[in-house]
Amino acid sequence: MSAEPAAVVLRPLGLGDLLTGVPAIRGVRAAVPGHRLVLATTAALTPIADLIDAVDEVLPARELQPLDWTGPPPELAVDLHGKGPASHVVVAALQPDRLLTFDSPGYPGPRWYPDEHEVRRWCRLVAEGLGVPADPDALDLAVPAAPPLVDSASVVHPGAAYPGRRWPPERFAAVARHLAEAGHYVRITGGPAEVELARRVAAAAGLRPGAVLAGRTSTVELAAVVAAARVVVSGDTGIAHLASAYRRPSVVLFGPVSPQLWGPPPRPQHVVLWHGDGTGDPWGTSLDPALAEITVDEVLAALDDLTARRSVH
Repeated sequence: MSAEPAAVVLRPLGLGDLLTGVPAIRGVRAAVPGHRLVLATTAALTPIADLIDAVDEVLPARELQPLDWTGPPPELAVDLHGKGPASHVVVAALQPDRLLTFDSPGYPGPRWYPDEHEVRRWCRLVAEGLGVPADPDALDLAVPAAPPLVDSASVVHPGAAYPGRRWPPERFAAVARHLAEAGHYVRITGGPAEVELARRVAAAAGLRPGAVLAGRTSTVELAAVVAAARVVVSGDTGIAHLASAYRRPSVVLFGPVSPQLWGPPPRPQHVVLWHGDGTGDPWGTSLDPALAEITVDEVLAALDDLTARRSVH
């Protein structure tokens, strides 16, 4: 282990979770510039963590599981996982000199507000707990070194972790067809479990099988595609946060979750569509009614507006 003091930051969740935590991670770096900053996140996200300029080392971690930490206790441990106490126990077990968590029984700290945006929540924890500014707009990632599999693609991403957040595939297909007919280089993305969904969307849009990138990209390869994308269309899922990280034009469809909690930063290149009231179930097993209210015409209008701007190439 290095002789430098260590700061351990816990964030072993999904892609979107990690990306919304980037400004807070940068805030920790600002607070302890002489420390070795160790990000405890999932092994699958290590390549993405390497794109965060504040991170020195990645410690593979699993949600709410003890960390495989060796060597002396870190000087600082920060829980960017949740409000506790289950996640607080994970960082407290490292026996750090300083522990930063949200307030819960046995763990004093800043107060948790359930209606706070995810990015601002963690920035506030760091700002209040460590006495440094944490800029919620500091979401950017480095562009992966390897060139993207496709350049200037219009990316359509029909998948999401739960059915409640998945806009109907036939509507995504209509959007993809519209883009293709307008001369866009359309690619359908997704994870390994979303290959069949992506193929259905591509076929219904009249695209060739080669337009399907789902199952063919690692997370960092997907990041490279998004960094070079012309536009991104998706639901409330990780790729939307990649679009924010690379400041690429995007249309994001929200349903059960309010964009006030998880939406992109207020920039002109990100358009949010939402008809909900915040009472939906983000883990729902069927299409959320608010998401179902978003029409193809709404998405096409947003896309046409975005792609007509001079900032979109």
